[in-house]
Amino acid sequence: MHYFLARDNHIFKFSAGETPVLTISSGDTVSIETMDCFSDQIQTPGDSLEEVSFDRVNPATGPIYVEGARKGDALKVTIEQIKIGNRAVMLTGKGLGVLGHKLQGMHFKILPIENGKVVFDEHTRLPVEPMVGVIGVAPEGEGINCGTPDTHGGNMDTRLIREQADIYLPVWVDGGLLALGDLHALMGDGEVSVSGAEVAGEVRVKVTLIKKLNLSTPILMNDQVLAVICSRKSLDEAVTGSVEIMEDLIRSRTGLPSEEIVMLLSVAGQVRISQVVDPLKTVRCEIPLQVLDNYGFKLY
Repeated sequence: MHYFLARDNHIFKFSAGETPVLTISSGDTVSIETMDCFSDQIQTPGDSLEEVSFDRVNPATGPIYVEGARKGDALKVTIEQIKIGNRAVMLTGKGLGVLGHKLQGMHFKILPIENGKVVFDEHTRLPVEPMVGVIGVAPEGEGINCGTPDTHGGNMDTRLIREQADIYLPVWVDGGLLALGDLHALMGDGEVSVSGAEVAGEVRVKVTLIKKLNLSTPILMNDQVLAVICSRKSLDEAVTGSVEIMEDLIRSRTGLPSEEIVMLLSVAGQVRISQVVDPLKTVRCEIPLQVLDNYGFKLY
C-alpha cells in the first residue's frame, strides 16, 4: 500500500505518548510532506524574526505506527525520493552554532533554488544535495524534542540520509512511531552556523520491519558504505561510540578478532562529523561495503 501524510500531522517531540496519525504494514510506502525547520514561518527577506516562534522549530511529520514493530526490532526506512521547494532559509546569530560568540543579533537569508542549484549570493551557486535532517522513532521513557539526536535517531543532520539510502532505526516502543522532517537542500558536514539550506518538501519512503535486529543506534547503508551514526554529549564520546559500535557490528557478523577489525577500520574506515550544533554531537563511522563483502558481512 501507498499512503500520503500531510505536514499538518506533525510533532515537536519524539515520544511514546504521541498519538499515531497513520498505521502501516511492513513493506508499505508513504509520501511524507514536511515543513521547513522553522515551520515555514520565514517566507520573505522582509519577514521579522521577532514574530517567529522558536517553540515551533524542527517539526517532524508523523508519527507513523508500524504494525508488528516491537522493542528489539528495527525499521528499515528506504529514502526513495526527496522533493524540495524552490526556496530555502538559513539562520544564524549570537550564541548560535560554532561562531555564535563572534556575532551580534540574529540574521537570516532566503536562498532561491534555481535549475538544481542553491543561489547563495551573486557569486556562488551550489548544486542541491537534498537530505533529511530529522528522522527517528519514539525513545523509551521520557520524550526527546525533535531538535536533539540520540539512539532513537532524531536531529542527526547526517548528509548521507538522502535518496537511495537505507536508514535502520532501532525500535524502542510498540509500533516504532516513525516521523521525519527538517529537509535540507544543501548542508555541509558540521552544520556550523546551526542551519543548512532549510527547505520544505516531500519524502517518499518504504518502511520494512526487520525483526530482532537489536541495534543500539541508527545504522545507514547506501550503495557504497555502511555507517554507524552515534550522538553523544561531546565529539570525543561520539567518535569513540561510533567506532565501538562498528567494531562490535563487524565482529558479531564475521568472527574477525577485534585487533584485526581495529586495524581494518584504521586503513579502510572513515570517521566523519555530521553535526556539532545540537544538544548532542553526531559522528558517523563509515566503511566501504566492498571491504565488508570480503569477509561475508551481512547486517541481517
